[in-house]
Amino acid sequence: MHLLSACCVNALFIIALLRQVSGLKTVIGLYGETLEIPCNNGDIKAKDVLITKWKYNKGEGLPGDLLVKQKTQNVSITAPDEYKGRVSLAANSSLLLSAAKLTDQRTFTCMVVAGADITEYPVNVLIYKAPAGLKISDKAENLEIGKPTKLGTCVAQDANPAANITWLKNNNPLDDGKGISIHTAVLVDPVTGLSTTSSILEYSAKKEDTDAQFTCSTQHTVGSKQVSPPVTFSITYFTENIALQVIAQEPLVEGDNVTLKCVADGNPAPTSFNFHLKGELMKVEDADTFTITNVSRNTTGEYKCSLIDDPTMEASKDITVKYLDINLSPSGNIIKNAGEALDVTLHIDASGESKVSWTKDNVKLDKVPRFTKVTYSDSGLYECEVTVGLLSRKAAFDLVVEGAPVIRQLSKQLGDDGQHKVLICEAEGSPKPAFFWSINGTSLDESPFINGKITHKITVVPTANLTVSCTVSNEFGVDTRAINVSSLFEEVRMDKQDQSDDSDRTKLVVGIVVGLLVATGVIGLAYLVYMKKSKQGSWKTGEKENGSSEEEKKLEEKVEENSQKAEV
Repeated sequence: MHLLSACCVNALFIIALLRQVSGLKTVIGLYGETLEIPCNNGDIKAKDVLITKWKYNKGEGLPGDLLVKQKTQNVSITAPDEYKGRVSLAANSSLLLSAAKLTDQRTFTCMVVAGADITEYPVNVLIYKAPAGLKISDKAENLEIGKPTKLGTCVAQDANPAANITWLKNNNPLDDGKGISIHTAVLVDPVTGLSTTSSILEYSAKKEDTDAQFTCSTQHTVGSKQVSPPVTFSITYFTENIALQVIAQEPLVEGDNVTLKCVADGNPAPTSFNFHLKGELMKVEDADTFTITNVSRNTTGEYKCSLIDDPTMEASKDITVKYLDINLSPSGNIIKNAGEALDVTLHIDASGESKVSWTKDNVKLDKVPRFTKVTYSDSGLYECEVTVGLLSRKAAFDLVVEGAPVIRQLSKQLGDDGQHKVLICEAEGSPKPAFFWSINGTSLDESPFINGKITHKITVVPTANLTVSCTVSNEFGVDTRAINVSSLFEEVRMDKQDQSDDSDRTKLVVGIVVGLLVATGVIGLAYLVYMKKSKQGSWKTGEKENGSSEEEKKLEEKVEENSQKAEV
């Protein structure tokens, strides 16, 4: 069977594809349209045709005339009332049959007279019609799980041949089988002869059929596939599972609110529940939630919900209220004297394992601060942070170490330009000590006061050798230290002498050293000779002995003086 195609722009004619059925050519036409039935298909040339006549089979082999045309005359219509006004002859001798009906499904014969030959061309006519529409009626209000229920009736109206209907769920075909029963009936209109197909689906629903889309479809011999609008059904079933949900922010801490929600899978869903709150029963009507406000650590425990009409069906959930309490001792502002001990303790009360971290002045420490003897460098803001999961607490103390100032070093150095001297006094103490110098100078620099340490510098231009002292003081005490500073001008004169000829300087130094060594040797030798003579003349008077002792002392002092000069 071939699909009918349309011809002619004005859509007046539809020419069917031909096929051979029992030796006859068959033309398929559409119900209500104009059908063209071909004659001889060009086997006889038009100029040779003398007479063309169309007739039809009235039944029981009896022919009925429709029209006749002689070569030189107009068409003569001889059709009965059934075809009067519906038949005409095309230029190619085809029979045009308008407003096709199912009663037109018969054999039409074209008789051609050409010369002495008479030829007949019988053609079988079939009339098809696609369904006028497809819809699901008598829809069930709801479906019950496991219970066969008439889901609905799918109707395909006024078709020829009768339409075949297929049921689908979520676009998947349904076939007769377990939980599925399909009953189909066809009703023929006695006037038009068109068929209406009705298909009833009985279905045993499942829980997963909730929100499933049911449709029916048909693919007719002519026309495109037709699909009905989808329908959905409420699936009713008893509660099989129940669950308790805990709705709260994370972490749940003291002072927060927590909501308990009881969820059941029945349809229609239960609307009233029992909530078991650590031994206390709360009945909730027309709601599935219960809220606990301002929870505390004592709220921690097991909670349950159940169905009012079936208390054995229940669900439970554990609730844990996170808490974290810390106590840092000492805390706040702490003042200690240098060298004293400071005991730091941290007490933690928490709902879980805790982690502790320490910082000093926002710098992370590797270990817990311990102070057996506090020093100035221990001063600072100490902060601890304790965490339990996402919960955290902080505590802090600000340690200030105080003490009398001590000068750690007093030094001097020549300025970069060689025109002055720089005196440097380094001290330690807290509060910040003040600096006092025993000489007027120009303040050069003062370092930042960090960890109890500070350095002060001044510049001086000494015109003579002198002793300079640095004094530091705060509310706890005073410390002083002195340093000898040589004249800058004396050093300048020596520098000028140093600028004389290197060769002369070397000779002069060598000469002085050699002369002093020779003088020392001569004096030493004379002294030895004298001592020898003194021992030999021990008989001399006491006055001479005393005189000799004084001379001996002077010689020794002279030797010592010369020795020192030689060393210089």
